[in-house]
Amino acid sequence: MKLTAMLASMLLLAAGWATAGDSPQFRGPARDGKFDEEGLLKAWPEGGPAVAWIVKGIGAGYSSVSISQGRIFVSGRENETGSVSVFNLEGVIEKKIAYGPETLEKQAPGSRSTPTVDGNRLYLLSGLGTVCCLDWTTGKTVWAVDIVERLGGIRPTWHFAESLLIDGNRVICTPGGKDAGLAALDKRTGETVWTTKGFSDKASYCSPGIVTHNGRRILTTATSGNIVGVDPDTGALLWTFAQKAPWDIHAVTPLYQSGLIYYVAGDKTGGGALELSPDGAAVTSKWTDKNLDCLHHGVVLVDGYLYGCGYNDNAKLTCLEMATGKLMWQAKEIGEGVVIYADGMLYVYEGPKSGVVSLVKASPTGFERTGTFALKEGEGQHWAHPAIANGRLYLRHGDSLVAYKIAQ
Repeated sequence: MKLTAMLASMLLLAAGWATAGDSPQFRGPARDGKFDEEGLLKAWPEGGPAVAWIVKGIGAGYSSVSISQGRIFVSGRENETGSVSVFNLEGVIEKKIAYGPETLEKQAPGSRSTPTVDGNRLYLLSGLGTVCCLDWTTGKTVWAVDIVERLGGIRPTWHFAESLLIDGNRVICTPGGKDAGLAALDKRTGETVWTTKGFSDKASYCSPGIVTHNGRRILTTATSGNIVGVDPDTGALLWTFAQKAPWDIHAVTPLYQSGLIYYVAGDKTGGGALELSPDGAAVTSKWTDKNLDCLHHGVVLVDGYLYGCGYNDNAKLTCLEMATGKLMWQAKEIGEGVVIYADGMLYVYEGPKSGVVSLVKASPTGFERTGTFALKEGEGQHWAHPAIANGRLYLRHGDSLVAYKIAQ
């Protein structure tokens, strides 16, 4: 009986672990702004959820956090050097791993790339253009590659801000060089595996993703002037769709559903949906929209509906139907802000100055906010994307990271 009870307890504990998914990369397990958590609060008390802990001294930057294997990883800049802080789930810093010079670019000085966790290794891109592979258990650099020097990469206006994608044994990045708009490096050695021969476009601020369409895997991202589809195994260019914007920002990772790829650029350019051919080798424009004019705050796709925040004149939380682009609703109560999703709810972190965080039901029928508070810790612009794991909401602001208790 005692053994049976013990096994039952272990199974329940394992089930609990299963619902509290890790977030080993930028914008969640699938890089789509959706986090695998259940049993979260559906409403917050006045003043917001309880604070679990606050960590200061992670360095200047705008990157998000990754959570994996009972550790939290976040990049920052101290003086002119970038480093990754590694700490446990109780907010105790265990080590800092320096990865070399980090950008001092005036508008957004500090780290931008969220570490991608793969086993005992971390992968990130400095604002200056160095892809770094770090062993977080030993604190040593395994390898580093300057994609400006090796691949002819061109630093964007505000320097690189990409969070790297791991695909099998490849680490995928966007140098923006001649015949190297995108590139794959061997994640074990840093050697070049492929570049996009025949496609040359300067990098934007987008982090790439991989979608599967009719069984075909397609690497998709936005560059300075294009939405692009590439074979992730070979680097062969499948298609491009030109979208010019006033600036080379294009920071929102494209989203996929039922043969459609959603893209958006902001700065009054708006976005739309591309319809893939059955074999995924071509695209045509399905619909366009300027209501959801998201600049760099991310969009989530939930049950056939897109949710995101616009910019400047269109700085409203907006819901569109993915299949048609139909405007479902806009909420002027929430302005420019990052949007993520977990357990039926949207989490919106407004910036660049307010730091207001809202909990909103993910529903196409209308806007319903069930909680709000303002993040007071930290300094500078409120631009970092939130993350959710293990029943906690993580908000980074400048050199501070705050963990909130959001489990029921």
